[in-house]
Amino acid sequence: MDIKSLIAKMTLKEKLMQLTQLNAEFFLGQAGAEATGPMADLGLTKDDLSGIHSTLNFRGTDKVRQVQEKHLAADKHKIPMSFMMDVVHGCRTIYPLPIGMGATFSPETIADCCEMAARESLAMGINVTFSPMVDLARDARWGRIAETTGEDPLLNCDMAKAEVEGYHRGGLQACVKHYAAYGAAEAGRDYNTVDMSERTLREYYLPSYKAAVDAGVDMVMTSFNSMNGIPSAGNEWLVKGILRDEWGFDKMIISDYNAFRELITHGVAEDEEQAAYMAMKATNDVEMMSATYLHCMEKLIDDGKISVADVDKAVERALRNKEEAGLFDAPHGRALRESEEQAVLTEKNREIARIAAEKSAVLLKNDGVLPFSDKVKRVAVIGPFAATGEIMGIWRCYGDGKDTVTVLGGVKKLLPDASVRYTQGVGGEIGAVADKAAIKEAVTLAATSDAVILTLGEPQGDSGEGNSKLDLELGAAQYELLDAVVAANKNTAVLLFSGRPLAITRLSKTAPAILEIWQPGTEGGSAAANLMFGKVVPEGKLPASFPAFTGQCPIYYNRYNTGRPVACDTKRVAYSSSYIDGPVRPLYPFGYGLSYTTFGYSELKVSDKTMKRGGTVTVSARVKNEGKVTATETAQLYVRDLVGSCVRPIKELKGYKKLTLTPGEEKTVTFEITEDMLAFYGADMKRKAESGEFRAFIGGDSDTAEYVTFALE
Repeated sequence: MDIKSLIAKMTLKEKLMQLTQLNAEFFLGQAGAEATGPMADLGLTKDDLSGIHSTLNFRGTDKVRQVQEKHLAADKHKIPMSFMMDVVHGCRTIYPLPIGMGATFSPETIADCCEMAARESLAMGINVTFSPMVDLARDARWGRIAETTGEDPLLNCDMAKAEVEGYHRGGLQACVKHYAAYGAAEAGRDYNTVDMSERTLREYYLPSYKAAVDAGVDMVMTSFNSMNGIPSAGNEWLVKGILRDEWGFDKMIISDYNAFRELITHGVAEDEEQAAYMAMKATNDVEMMSATYLHCMEKLIDDGKISVADVDKAVERALRNKEEAGLFDAPHGRALRESEEQAVLTEKNREIARIAAEKSAVLLKNDGVLPFSDKVKRVAVIGPFAATGEIMGIWRCYGDGKDTVTVLGGVKKLLPDASVRYTQGVGGEIGAVADKAAIKEAVTLAATSDAVILTLGEPQGDSGEGNSKLDLELGAAQYELLDAVVAANKNTAVLLFSGRPLAITRLSKTAPAILEIWQPGTEGGSAAANLMFGKVVPEGKLPASFPAFTGQCPIYYNRYNTGRPVACDTKRVAYSSSYIDGPVRPLYPFGYGLSYTTFGYSELKVSDKTMKRGGTVTVSARVKNEGKVTATETAQLYVRDLVGSCVRPIKELKGYKKLTLTPGEEKTVTFEITEDMLAFYGADMKRKAESGEFRAFIGGDSDTAEYVTFALE
């Protein structure tokens, strides 16, 4: 269609309506949207709603159709609305939290899940998802680490690309967020300040957004946080300079919720007029849940601060987005022709969700307890997460706990001939209250069982937006239950639920086995049963380090070296970069994850001791399954640059490959290292590989110590 001709027919107010997004309540006649509610807060009237660009958080195809038809009848240009939603890890069928999906180290798996989510979303009237969230996160105190794929830029890039591709396979538009460096909020406190060097920003935090852009993402959402003193929504250098000019992104940019008006709260804009000016100069297109453009743009144009051409360009990007979504041809959504009942919660979708939950689980500890025998006669399932469907995680979209397979349900289905008994073991809805009677019942149940599954962790509402934590421990009530149950039956395995890495040093000392299952989604109980009874072998690897104590945060593997490095990272060494009251090293490092077998690494080799400019070297190792079950290992390649023009990280992940090996089987895993893989932003802030010596490591996690050396000439 001729978008430019359409824009030429529009009034300024009509154009500005196309640059405004409002919540669903404004269009459903709810009390909250009346003159005394949000509508008044935004300075809008019902007459202002007729040409609004888009809405978010609609639920139900009937409502979408109703609102779209009413909108089109009132809009003289017949410009359809766009319906957007935070489809973060599933729509109706919920797959594991993104932090869990990061643990799969499998872009193919997350792409399959995103395709499934896309098809369900379209069937339910959604045409854009505010996903993927690609913020790199190094601080587990930050609640939104649950929505990320972890602490490593390479893994985040791979997952970002796969998510975009998966959504597109399913026909859904994707919006990458939150640009930029939202995950680096100071003190792990959500919405907080971000202050970092340009080198750190470009080396670690920007690559995943660029990966999504290169994958063809449909729009970008700017973040709440300030970046070096300037909030992202009004940061011309960050948004126009890097995203637009450097990366060539000419698609739609949308703010986060009310972020334009928050420029005033930040203290960089005096009023709405200045906020609108900053946002438009930064080349933001659509503002979510504020109306600064509507209120102030006419005056900004009259004063010569903003041109009509600037507004037209933003409107063009917004309309192009709708055209690319197919809304002008099918304003109710392309997939609304399908029956919603046929598209959601299908057996195929459930299967994909179950496989993802199985692949995401990380075996943290196993003293020979797991897997339990499927021949056991009596099984105890204990704890606050054993019999609840509320194990999906935050941003569950249309997910319903009633559709979720519980741990208790999964075990009963897997072991129909066994006696499977349950008790919560602690008081309170989320198991936060110690209850002597409940613990006594749990002890009795454990003592009379052949195997005990103890479900511990944090409830799904403890992570996510606005849910930062000072303490990453489990809490006294759960530890009291743990101590009592393990004392009653040593054949106990902890099934750990969380939306973030937890500080579980005490748990790791007491529990015979720990399987981290995150918030696993709709098929979480089925996956848990299969894993704990050996139908599936755990293969997940940690996408973020687990601290030994909360006070270590932020903690991450690819840290810079210091002039006084830690001589021993398990205890204090005077006048080194250490703590006086605890270790430096994490409890469980990035990339860590056990199996029901063991994998041996040997014969680490490099093809050449010297890499020529423009050339490559290959690094290889032999990997052997030394146990008795077929299993999958994720072999990881790390590189260290020994000397650079600026300080270089201790290690950097440069590649990973999955190997499935039968008992006793041995294979060679080979990685190719290119010059570009060695490049970084040097002292002159130019990205290049510098000559010198490098170490290459291949192993099962970031702690692997054996290396080979090569030099770049």
